[in-house]
Order: sequence, then structure tokens, then C-alpha cells
Amino acid sequence: MSNMKLSILIPSYNEEKTIIQTLKRINETKSTFADYEVIVINDGSTDDTSNLLKSNSELYNHLIDYEKNFGKGYAVKKGLSIATGDYIIFQDADLEYDPKDFSKFIYLINKFNVDAIIGSRFSYSDFTRSHSFFNKIGNHVLTFIFNLLYNTTFTDIYSCYFCFKTSLVNPEKLKTVGFEQHAEILCKAIKKGSFFYEVPINYNGRTQAEGKKIKYYHFFIVLFRVVIQKFLKE
Repeated sequence: MSNMKLSILIPSYNEEKTIIQTLKRINETKSTFADYEVIVINDGSTDDTSNLLKSNSELYNHLIDYEKNFGKGYAVKKGLSIATGDYIIFQDADLEYDPKDFSKFIYLINKFNVDAIIGSRFSYSDFTRSHSFFNKIGNHVLTFIFNLLYNTTFTDIYSCYFCFKTSLVNPEKLKTVGFEQHAEILCKAIKKGSFFYEVPINYNGRTQAEGKKIKYYHFFIVLFRVVIQKFLKE
């Protein structure tokens, strides 16, 4: 029997300081229980990200290289459209999340009939970096409302580490391209799937000064998407 194939999507915008380290860390985690398909989407970076990627092509399987910045959601949608894995997982290029935690997802996929898995920063494995109090409260509110609407028991719905069966989400039907796209993908996967899990992960989050791109107003956009997606027909 062939291994499960995991497509790892890495949208990147101006991450020259960490993109190669991220890819090396992913390659260090390769497992005998899964085959990796590493897809990098350089979303119009204006720093040296593009050149670094082209000089290290052995570290990934596919590179989508845009000259113009279209936004993370657009990059993710394009990556999904070429992914051929049985499962998808997202990896930020800034190393806030540690690819060594992939082993937890792979273990569950091979053990159970998993539809989706969330990596929780709040029931963390070894450590989590203290970050904005208001960001944490906002995440708890979003998670609480999501759990009420979708009858789930997650602790961290806006974790980047969301892994799901590729067949659950059709990228051509995604309507959003901003930060709220994560919510749209999550809602679609949960509505179509049946077996959901959560695993503890480590988190070394950045501050706004260090380059974190999500802003406080994204809370309202994401909340709207979580609510409306519950009542939309696929």
C-alpha cells in the first residue's frame, strides 16, 4: 500500500529571513509514513524571497512565483488548485509554527479515518509564546461562536495548522481571498466532514513589529464569514 500524500502549502510574502529555514525544517521532518508535496507560493515579494527560492529549488516540489502581490487568500487558492495530495496542510513561511509537529497530524491520519485536524496553540505541546491579550480573546470568541454553530469542541479555530482531506474543499468554489479565507475553508471542511481531531502544537508567534500581518479588524471579517458560511449551500 502506498503512503498517504500530504500537500504542504506555503504562501510567502517578504519572508527572506525565514523562507529557506522553513523549507529546510520541513525536509527534516519527512516521514516514512507520508509522502510530501511541498508547494510554495511567492506572492509578489519585493525582498529577496524569489531569488532565494529559485536558488534552492531542491527544497520544494512546486513554485508559483507572482510578480505582483495578490494577498494570502489568492495565493492559497492557487496552491490548492495544483495540490495532488490526499490531505492539505498550511505552513506559514515565518516559522511561527514548527514543522516537527507534522508527525502528530500524520499519526492521526494513518490511525483514524480523519477528515480534519486542527493544531491548537492553547493546549500547546512544549511551549507557546505569550502574545497579544486582545488577539487571544478575539480567537476565543471566534472559537466559541464557531463551536456553537458547527457543534464542535475545538480550542483554536484560527491556528495556521489546519489539515484536511483535499476532497472536502473545491478551490474553484472559494469566494474569499483575504484573511477570512481560512474561515471559509474551515467551515466547508467541517460541514462536509464527520471525523475531526485536535492536536497540541508549539507556537512562536511574532508581534506586529516583527512582521505579523493580521490586524484587529480582521476579527469582524472572519466572524461574518464563520456565521454566513453556516447557512450557505455548497
